Amino acid sequence: MVAERLDWRTIQEKEHPAYSPGEPMHALAIAYYKRYKMEIDLAGLPAPSWPEGFRCLAWHEQLLEDHTQTLAQAFEGSPDTIVFPSLGSVTGCRGLMQEIARRKAFIPEATWLVLGPDGPCGTVQALRERGVIGAIQNIGIVPRWRRRGLARNLLLQSLRGMYASGLGRAMLEVTATNETAVGLYLRMGFRRSKVVYKAVPAFTLTPEAGSAHPVLYV
Repeated sequence: MVAERLDWRTIQEKEHPAYSPGEPMHALAIAYYKRYKMEIDLAGLPAPSWPEGFRCLAWHEQLLEDHTQTLAQAFEGSPDTIVFPSLGSVTGCRGLMQEIARRKAFIPEATWLVLGPDGPCGTVQALRERGVIGAIQNIGIVPRWRRRGLARNLLLQSLRGMYASGLGRAMLEVTATNETAVGLYLRMGFRRSKVVYKAVPAFTLTPEAGSAHPVLYV
């Protein structure tokens, strides 16, 4: 993932929550990650066709920890953890899953866990947005099981679940430089509806305090 540096802003010491009195401060680098909002009509989508040895489990609250662990594995080391830090740890993923599952907008029919030969290997979750459109929250496949068509099948499973719940359209967001994902979504019938920029601050102390210069993701 590559961020486009659009801005460089300085901050006062008292404005930074990580600041401890007496520590020298540097600047706050703001990196903006370009992301696409993409939409698709849900009517007429094909059924998923799972490879031998793989199947999907419908949402159940007892599967929350399986979703948590799978989500953490799927995003481990991913640049997306810079944009969404909660994806960067098991604890963060657990909190994210708990928050998604307890919201009134949660769509259990569109939330699925993929089981493979060694256990869970994929997860997807969805919410209603504005009450009329399904929104994919996260979709991830554990790295060792990628390039088998699992992401496409998992996304189809989720989209068809949205349709079964009475929705007619779905949307998702993807980082523009994730060409593999963007290409998959376009081939499946998604269309780009909007470009948004996600601001990510990158802060470090000054070299005099024993750290590196501020980081810019460019």
